[in-house]
Amino acid sequence: MTAGRGISHSEMLPLLSKTGPNRLELFQIWLNLPRVNKMVDPHFKMLWGEQIPTQVVSGGATGAHTKVAVIAGRGFLPAELEATMPLPPPKSYAFEVEQTDVAIVTLLMSEGAKYTLPPARRGALTKRKLFFYKGAEVTVGGRKLHSHSDIELNADSYVELVAGAGGVELLMLQGVPIAEPVVQHGPFVMTSRDEIMQAFKDYQKDEFGAWPHASISPVHPREKKRFAKHGDGKSEERAWPPGTPQSEL
Repeated sequence: MTAGRGISHSEMLPLLSKTGPNRLELFQIWLNLPRVNKMVDPHFKMLWGEQIPTQVVSGGATGAHTKVAVIAGRGFLPAELEATMPLPPPKSYAFEVEQTDVAIVTLLMSEGAKYTLPPARRGALTKRKLFFYKGAEVTVGGRKLHSHSDIELNADSYVELVAGAGGVELLMLQGVPIAEPVVQHGPFVMTSRDEIMQAFKDYQKDEFGAWPHASISPVHPREKKRFAKHGDGKSEERAWPPGTPQSEL
């Protein structure tokens, strides 16, 4: 989604089980916009899980593997897989990837798996962080980590990752810094205090357009498929992916 000059949105998650826990694992990733694009038209695009290109890479202990999923970015998958990647929303910082080198990559590593992160396409201009959020132990560039943490990496170097007992899950984020002032208040991110004040005035005027639901927290029927409704009235629906506990829906 490109927020641009303002957009109201709501993310709704299914109640998969009527009786058991409904655990959610979620990263909400905000990418700043350069000043020149702060007031572009907003745009929403749905990236369905099955559209995200993935590759399973063998390496490390016998039978060990790493599942690499690339939500955005270049240089992590073979060219034929990269060609299937959905384009990021227009005017987002991820859209001009050749200049911004933005990448969002998840790594699911089985126990004993080895995987080497390639250097960023723009080398030392790119800032790269690795988030270790699930698992007991991971080795990053020869350094063992036993607690969940974020690690700043040298983006111009190869970095070997080794999963410990039970496997690990990692998130890698990278991009070339915008190099502009950042002023943030609530959901608004601008480059000056005056711009923040104007954003609040714009929202208070019309809440960035008419909200089509009767509630700010709409609830939909359990039997409804996965769906996305766009501001122009367009609606998308997708069947539940294989493995979803259909008996609970």
